Amino acid sequence: MTTTTTSRAAATTDYFHLDDQLTAEETAIRDKVRDFAENRVLPIINEYWERAEFPDELLPPLAELGIIGTFIKGYGCPGMSRKAAGMVAREMARADGSINTFLGVHSNLCMGALNMLGNDEQRQRWLPDMAKLTKTGAFALTEPDHGSDSVALETSATRDGDTWIINGHKRWIGNGHAADVIVLFARNTDDGNVNAFVVEKDAEGNHPEGYNPTVITGKIGKRAILQADIVIENMRIAETNRLENCRSFADVSRVLQATRGGASWEAVGHAMACFEIAVDYAAKREQFGNPIAGYQLVQHRLANMLSELTAMQLMCNRMAELADQGLLTNAMASMVKMSTSQKGKWICNEARELLAGNGLLLENHVARHLTDMEVVSTYEGTDSIQALLVGRDITGISAFR
Repeated sequence: MTTTTTSRAAATTDYFHLDDQLTAEETAIRDKVRDFAENRVLPIINEYWERAEFPDELLPPLAELGIIGTFIKGYGCPGMSRKAAGMVAREMARADGSINTFLGVHSNLCMGALNMLGNDEQRQRWLPDMAKLTKTGAFALTEPDHGSDSVALETSATRDGDTWIINGHKRWIGNGHAADVIVLFARNTDDGNVNAFVVEKDAEGNHPEGYNPTVITGKIGKRAILQADIVIENMRIAETNRLENCRSFADVSRVLQATRGGASWEAVGHAMACFEIAVDYAAKREQFGNPIAGYQLVQHRLANMLSELTAMQLMCNRMAELADQGLLTNAMASMVKMSTSQKGKWICNEARELLAGNGLLLENHVARHLTDMEVVSTYEGTDSIQALLVGRDITGISAFR
């Protein structure tokens, strides 16, 4: 069973007609990503997901969409509005979270960091190839002992003439085993501040000596995007590969704030997919001689799913408007991430329960969306951490140090 834009479910998913407010450009982006997701991703993704392999075959046609770099202007990037970038995440996630995570890591976190923290020479050096997907990227911040408290990262960088010697350990780095360009964060041993360095493959396709990635296995979600555990031992990086506009963790936070909305839009995409699947299934599935869509308990469940989905959509649309106006705060983005993660997981679980045993089968897609939503609620700040960020904004008192 796959979702289609012609089903009754898809026709009711945008219940408040929010997409009617999209500009012609935003609508065109939505439609071409939706077409790619439905016709290129959905037919193959379950096999890759089950094998825990990334579908490299999708990279050339994905590059042709002209969406890489989303809201970055220049350097071959499209310079989208925040709502258009949201459509990319939403529509890709309606098909699959792994491909959307690849885009989030490559296009938003890695390219976004290069754009915000690099100088113009550095942007010219890396962004055009990344916009064409001839080079792929990764964003190495998280460490084994520092996820939510990534501000306390321990990876070190020591200046030695025109190079830096980096030692440390990174974990859960999407595409970190294969990326051509990795933005890696380390603490300067001279002043204690966090700096950003670009680790890149050489002409033979090898990472620098001392960069030792291992693919993490055994995941139950986002199985078609691979994360790396990376041990870094005396890796030398040239001073020219240090991003000059990253002088402290505050600069890292600017990147995270600018990209956090992508996870919220992704949650909307997963929720839309599961709601659509549930509605279509209820219309076709018969029990006791009637379609289950005609039973009161099922209609009550669907109505509440749609209500929560609409709330998610409203929050994301307003978040995009505030971002384009320069009015979105960290606490606002945290509230949206917290709420959409919680509601998205609930909607996916409701769909799984409505499909009963059939909801466990990959062919019906719900199980994949449900486990992928478990990942969304964890990365880029867990629900608990987002709540504390909002709580600090409400009270003026930090509940963590």
